[in-house]
Amino acid sequence: MDLLELNKQLNALTAPERLKWMSQQYPEGMVFSTSLGQEDQVITHLLARQALPVKIFTLDTGRLFQETYDLLDKTIARYKVTIHSYFPATEKVQQLITEKGPNSFYESVENRKECCYIRKVEPLNRALAGAKVWVTGLRADQSENRANLPIAEWDEAHQLIKIHPLLDWSYEQLLAFIQQENVPYNSLHDKGFPSIGCAPCTRAIEPGEDIRAGRWWWEASKKECGLHQETSIKLN
Repeated sequence: MDLLELNKQLNALTAPERLKWMSQQYPEGMVFSTSLGQEDQVITHLLARQALPVKIFTLDTGRLFQETYDLLDKTIARYKVTIHSYFPATEKVQQLITEKGPNSFYESVENRKECCYIRKVEPLNRALAGAKVWVTGLRADQSENRANLPIAEWDEAHQLIKIHPLLDWSYEQLLAFIQQENVPYNSLHDKGFPSIGCAPCTRAIEPGEDIRAGRWWWEASKKECGLHQETSIKLN
């Protein structure tokens, strides 16, 4: 099935139906990357409630908030699922900190991207090795970069299909679902953190700020870490 046909099929389905239908097409090799954000918690909920054969994994950068670890514990207990953790390569982290110190990411965009690559991108590459479908929690209204994404795209870098089952959900719709289904979420969301990453790189936002303004707030950039590269074929 080509991407045009795939998007036509997925556009006609609800988020739970999208996940179920894709898992039927790809009963092996479908994986979901969770950062334990609100969107990802909803997807974990949908996967667990339908008992879908999808591998769930998370990237532990070594610099996450304690609240994120608490939520990971709570999520595993609530849904009785296995969430595989992928860590950065020890020698790469040691080399980075030895040569540039623990906070080099504040000094330049290049340094920040180097840290993101070591702590997130390289572990992601290992996690996606051999996968056929990568499920993400991206939504169109999260940022300018994501506004024109299709639900399904071909990820050239990882040679797999990438799907965003919540792409057309509004933030209000997301919050309503979390409340209705009592989905566990990070307590930092109630303290002004709509987007949560590593602790040194995330702050609460002010009223009226973009929802990703708290990520790498000290730099003017596209507010991406490299996990979702702009190398995909996007057709809808």
